[in-house]
This record gives sequence, structure tokens and C-alpha cells, in this order.
Amino acid sequence: MEQATMDLFPDHTTSIKGEPIRIVFQNSENGYTVMIVKIDETNEPISEKEITMVGYFPAVHLYETYQFAGKLKTHPKYGQQYVVENYRKQLPKSRSGVVNYLSGDLFPGIGKKTAEAIVGELGENAISEILNDPSCLNRVPKLDEEKSSMISDILLKNEGLEKILIGLSDFGFGSQIAMKIYQAYGNESLDVIQENPYQLIQDIEGIGFQRADELAASLGISGNHPDRIQAAFLYWLNERAMNDGDVFMPEQETVAEVQKLLSAKDEIDEDDLARELDVLEEDGKMVRDGDHLYLPQLYYAEKGIVTGIQKLVEQESEEEFSESEFLKALGKVEDKLSMQYADSQQRAIREAIQSPVMILTGGPGTGKTTVIRGIVEVYAELNSYSLEPKDYDDDHPYPVLLVAPTGRAAKRMKESTGLPAVTIHRLLGWNGGAGYAHDEDNQIEGKLLIVDEMSMVDIWLANQLLKSLPEEMKVVIVGDEDQLPSVGPGQVLSDMIQSDAIPVIRLTDIFRQAKGSSIIELAHEIKEGALSDVTEPKSDRRFFKCHQNQVVDLICQVAAAAEKKGYHPKDIQVLAPIYRGNAGIERINEALQELFNPADEQKRELTYGDHIFRVHDKVLQLVNNPDEHVFNGDIGEISAIFKAKETTDKEETVIVTFDSIEVKYLKHDLNQLTLAYCCSIHKAQGSEFPIVVLPIVKGYHRMLKRNLIYTAVTRSKDSLVLCGDEQAFNQAISRNDVDQRNSSLASKIRERLILMNGMPEEEEAVPTNDTEEVQEETIVDEKVEK
Repeated sequence: MEQATMDLFPDHTTSIKGEPIRIVFQNSENGYTVMIVKIDETNEPISEKEITMVGYFPAVHLYETYQFAGKLKTHPKYGQQYVVENYRKQLPKSRSGVVNYLSGDLFPGIGKKTAEAIVGELGENAISEILNDPSCLNRVPKLDEEKSSMISDILLKNEGLEKILIGLSDFGFGSQIAMKIYQAYGNESLDVIQENPYQLIQDIEGIGFQRADELAASLGISGNHPDRIQAAFLYWLNERAMNDGDVFMPEQETVAEVQKLLSAKDEIDEDDLARELDVLEEDGKMVRDGDHLYLPQLYYAEKGIVTGIQKLVEQESEEEFSESEFLKALGKVEDKLSMQYADSQQRAIREAIQSPVMILTGGPGTGKTTVIRGIVEVYAELNSYSLEPKDYDDDHPYPVLLVAPTGRAAKRMKESTGLPAVTIHRLLGWNGGAGYAHDEDNQIEGKLLIVDEMSMVDIWLANQLLKSLPEEMKVVIVGDEDQLPSVGPGQVLSDMIQSDAIPVIRLTDIFRQAKGSSIIELAHEIKEGALSDVTEPKSDRRFFKCHQNQVVDLICQVAAAAEKKGYHPKDIQVLAPIYRGNAGIERINEALQELFNPADEQKRELTYGDHIFRVHDKVLQLVNNPDEHVFNGDIGEISAIFKAKETTDKEETVIVTFDSIEVKYLKHDLNQLTLAYCCSIHKAQGSEFPIVVLPIVKGYHRMLKRNLIYTAVTRSKDSLVLCGDEQAFNQAISRNDVDQRNSSLASKIRERLILMNGMPEEEEAVPTNDTEEVQEETIVDEKVEK
């Protein structure tokens, strides 16, 4: 094979020059393409005349010549491929080549005679001339305005994107990132980069401060340049919010860290930092509140929650019920449900009926769900509301709203109460990029709102929910304050409780149906940080000791034994805290897929990136998709895979069943899915599984913390299997202070309500929490039958 010239890609030692002759697959949204290329020249060790190329090619045309730079790779299923990192079109350079190009099929109505006239006037660089200045065609004799416009428009359409991509390539961006940049800025891409390369940090996933800083340096932006310093501040605040959950950062710490970040290349004076910090504040790009520095969207979300809580606490309910009326309604509900509520549960129901807003918290087995049902039933009884959905329509909305942050948590709520429940996103009418249908100007309708699993709700969603509430709506917030905080910024449930401004009922009694569960006992021991011998076998849990490199094999043995006993893979959930490594989620998923759903000639499968998806695989939804009513964290099963020729979409398609909902995924949508035999503990929050398998090894090191293990253990309904290192387990339980996030929500709620009441702080009078002493024996009997 002839040697390809390397002048187009000086950073690459190898390349392929050739013509695409067949497009196998192309994603119109991001340009990801699989195509067959006829090789003209190459210095790669390739003997064939054609090769399969994969990469991001948003502007590639058949039978035109390109030079590709990348790497040879052998795919386990599809054989040798060339993974393209950069590519450039080779415009014809000879007079005859340009004439043939302009008289080709790409330019209808332009024959050889006209093309020769264009080249005769503009020369062999005619194409570049037109791209740089379309008006140059006016110099061509007898070329009318219509044909001139057509030629320039087609060239700009087909070559303009390539010109931008080439420009981005000159800045060091590969095709994938370049396409993301083009999708964000369009024809302004190069201008945006040259004006402020740090803007890429905010807008383009995959570009961090270091990459943008290198780009800026190549454009002469370095040292104490204002754009550089401001970008470093915003980057640091955003990283702390998204990675650590902090709503604000202390000014002194931020200045020190930003100085360290910038001084990796140039020594930056503190006066320069102080100056740009002031500019950011003046421009509204950052908010300074005392010595706290906020990103604006976080500051106003926190402020909005404070206002929302104030409105709830201030509202005066028109519903006043005497103690005798309450007890009468409670008695009717107990008769209806054939049960009797314990004193602590009665207090919770009474507080919910009396208060405009209340928090109900407690660990597993303390009866939160039972109380939720009681609150709804007693409230309906006192107000003579029907709880039958059929009795309501658009003009008469259902009075009781039950919501949770995830689809699975909402489903659990519905199953345990027998009442309708939806996700918070669905209640608020979230529709992706267009935002929410409900807000302060279009509020939801209803009389009583109960929000379960509030620990999972971040500061943004909490603010959106509160500002969408109408006047005189009662709100009951339910959650376990000892579970993991939200994935997004904030610790809303914890802050609301710590504010001492909202009535809190803590359920501590463990009821009879939970008394025999050693899983619940273990959860409460973890919560208190005082463990008995965790390795002692129990009827519903085991601890198998093993080394980290044995964990995956042990998990497979446990899963195989459970399957033999009649359990379905959907009933067996492995939870792990990290994705990479020999005991990470990805490795465990590969092993369990091989166990539960191995390859079979009769079973269809599809390869997407590094993942293989097969019919009957257990899969996890990774993003919210409101159009299809599936949300981040939902688990489903692949029910069908169709080949491209079998679908009207002309693309391979996967059908996933989530409970009763079937969702179609085109191949390019499969980044929304991953295998779910093993998932992260965060993704499992809000769910329960018959069997939970929890590996705990020292390799998880920084993720080993009490609330993480507590959350994982409380996901188990019937059986819990722990495996790994006992010392690592004990180490995790001893770490209880690693998740404190920077948040002012608690103090701001408290201060706002003090101001509302017109009292100095030391004379604060706010609703008190339920602080009755708990008896030493916390396990009590619940009378199930009257």
C-alpha cells in the first residue's frame, strides 16, 4: 500500500487517505458514524483495500477524498477497525480536479463549461476563494446570480462545517469534542473560542479548566488575565457543587484553592484574585453572602426554599378539628384498616393534620409508610374526601398528592398505601430542556402533599417543588435523615430538620412485623455506630469473608444459589460504591450477565461501545426521559432487539419493559442504559429488593462511610449478604462525618422565621420537635387486629 503524506496531521505518525464508499450507520445528532472506506494511501500495516472506520463524522460524503488520523483496533465481534480521532477533506488541487468537483452531482445545473469558466477566473484555489468570499463569483462571466448563490450556498453548507471542524482540530480538539462544540455554538464556534476559551468549561461536557487553560495560553491568555482568574473561580465553585454537593464555599478557602490552581503555571497575586472576585459579583456571575461564595443558581434556589418554607409556616388553615373529631376519624380509619396505631404514630398523624408543614423521619421498621397511609385516610375522613380516583376529573382534581424523587420510590409508595403516587418531576410537568410546566405562576392543584424519600431531593428540585405549591396546601415531608444525601447539591432534608423551625416527628419504635429482622437490627446498629458481631450468621443475613480479588466469584456463587432457590435476577440486587476496578460495578455486571444471561445463538444481542446488551438483560435507566415516563434509576428488562432492516427507523432498536411501560431505544440512544445486575448505592436509593448482596472491600477506601453502608443495608427487604473484609466494614461504620456539606439553608430558615415573628434570636419561639424520651426497650407490639 502507498505511503500516505503526513502533512495534515503533524501530531500523528500514521494516517489513511481514502474515499468513503458505504455508510453503515450514522447518528444524525452527534455525527457518530460507521463506514467503509476505500484506501488510496496509508502508512498503517493494512493489506486490504477497504477498512471499516468508526468515529464522529458530521460532514462526510461518499466518493470524496479524506485523510483520516487515528488508531487501528481489533473489535472482538467486527474485526479490524480504524478508530478515527481527526479527519480532513482533501480539496482537489489541480485545475482538472476542481473542474470535475464543481461539475459533479453536488452542484446541479453546473456543467463542465461553467466549471471551467469559474476556474479560469478564480484559479485552482477557486473553492477556497468562494468559501472565503462568495461575492468573488460575481467576477465570473455569464454566471447568473441564481447559480452563484446556489454554488456558494452548497459549498458553505458542505464545507463550512468542515472548515470549523478543521479549525477546532487546529486547536487540538478531536472529532467528538469538536462536534459537541459545534452543536453548542454553530458557526460561531471559532469566534467563541477566540473571544473566551474558558466558556467551554461551562458549556461543553468533557472540557475542564486545565484543557481550557492550555487553549487560552495558545491564544495569549495567561498569567493574571481577568478571564483566566474569573474562569478559575467559577470552575472551582461548580466542581465543589457537583462533586461534593456544596451549596456555597467559604471565601478564604476558595481564594486559596483558586490561587493554587492558577499558580500551577503562573504566580498570581491575591490582589488580582480579590479584584476579579469583585467583578464576578458586580456582573452577577457569583453571589457573595458574608464570607460565603455562591453560584447564582444555587444562591437563589436556597433563597427560594427559605421563602417557600416561610409561606407554608405562615399560612392559616381554615380547617380546625377538635381532639374528639380527630379521635373519631382515627377510630374509623383503624376499623377500616383493621389495625390500631401506636401512640407515636397517632402523634405523627395528629401533627400532620394540625400543622401546615411537618417532617416525619425514622429508620427502617419504624412504620413511616403506615403513618403515611394513616395521615391520608384520617385527613380524607375529616374533610369528607373520597380517595377513589374515579370520583375526580380535570375540574375537580384529586386532593391528595403522593410523590417521590424516583419512579421506583413512587411505585413503592403506591404499593404500600394503595393510593396514586408519581415522581416529583412528573407532578411538576418536567419536559426536559423546556423546563417545568408548574411554577409560581402555574401552581399545582390539591389539598395535601406528601413527599417521600426527601433525603434524595437536591436544592434545585426542592425549590421548584415549593414554589409550585398553592396556598393552603398541607405538606408532609418524609425521609430518613441518616441515609445518603442527594446526588445534586445540598442536604435539604437534614437542613430542614436542623432549622428547628418545622415540626419534626421522629419514629423510633420498631414494630412487631420488623422485630424478627436482623437486617433492621443491623441498620439501627450502623446508625448508632455500635456494632455487634456482624459475621455471626442470622436467618436473614450472612457475612462471607474473602479477599478483594475473590469478591466477584463469591457474588456469582451467591447469585447462582439464589437463582436455584427460585429467585429471579430482578429480585437479586448487587450494590457497590464504585464503577471501576476488579470489584467495581462494571466488572460485577459483566460476570452476572454471563451467569444470568449468557450469549446464545438463539438470543439476540447488540454491542454499543464497551457494552453488550442481550434480550432478557436487566438494565438501568441513567437519565430522566419524561416523554416516555421513565426516569433516572428505573430498572427494566430488555424484551426485544430488532435489526436495522426490521424497523422503519432503519437503525438497530432495543425495546425495554419497565413494569407495564415499553420504551423504544434506537441504537444511538443506548447511552441512556447500562446493565443493572449491579448498580451504585445512590441509584438504589428509594428502592427495596428481596435480596441485596453488598461487597465491602478496602479497595473502596474513600467511599467507605457509615451513611453509604446504612443506605445499602436498608435496601434489603428479606435477605442481606455481605461479603469482603470485616475490617473494611468496621472502618466504614466508624466514619460518620464525611458528608457534611456547605449549606446555609438551616440557619436561613431559622433566621427568616425569627424575623417573621419579630423576636430576637435568644427568645426564639419555634415549633418544637417531638422530644419525648424513648424507653430503653424500643421494640413494641402493634395490634394488627381490633
